[in-house]
Amino acid sequence: MDEIILIDKPENMTSFGVVARIRRVLTEKVREEYKKRGTIAPKMVKVGHTGTLDPFATGLLIILVGKATKRSNEFLKLDKEYIAEIRLGETSTTGDPEGEITKTFKGGAEEIPSREKVEEVLEGFKGEILQRVPTYSAVKIHGERAYKLARKGKDFETPERKVRIYEIEVLEYEFPRLKIRAKVSSGTYIRTLGEDIGSKLGVGAYLTGLRRTRIDKYKIEDAITLEEWMKR
Repeated sequence: MDEIILIDKPENMTSFGVVARIRRVLTEKVREEYKKRGTIAPKMVKVGHTGTLDPFATGLLIILVGKATKRSNEFLKLDKEYIAEIRLGETSTTGDPEGEITKTFKGGAEEIPSREKVEEVLEGFKGEILQRVPTYSAVKIHGERAYKLARKGKDFETPERKVRIYEIEVLEYEFPRLKIRAKVSSGTYIRTLGEDIGSKLGVGAYLTGLRRTRIDKYKIEDAITLEEWMKR
């Protein structure tokens, strides 16, 4: 039961939800095994993850089980790679599909950013940059989660952090849809990156899709879906 599990997280599920399902299944298996032996089983198998993905996001989630949970700090600072789909010309209060959407681009065809312009803007994000933590995030402001304050309509400012963008490239572009790949340092908010790209282009933007494809040496190709894991 002391292991590392690579899960391809499904859309519309929290990272905690994935952990809860795996914990329940493993706990049941352990209890059955202890029952056969005639010994007292532990109340719950320890299970944790090493980096949250938003509910709308999919992709690689590293799950630690049993004694492996003590290694969580080893994974927290690892570099990550994402595939992000960005909607240009509109903004969201949360930076993703769950927020209130506002149309911000009202120009004509001649004002649509060219692919060359998009690539130029992306190039400007490479290296170490300052990034403001999203309003709808789990960071604590005066002891309370930022997203809770935001939902209450409180006025506050989140901190800025230094992050590093190692690689960033256009995969597909046909306005208003932009698809990119980015390799980034731990702590980078891709929602904020998407918003900042839209701001630099002067049209606004928010994330419509996000997929984590790599965490250091761990690849999405080596992961299995939660549904597949549950059937094992």
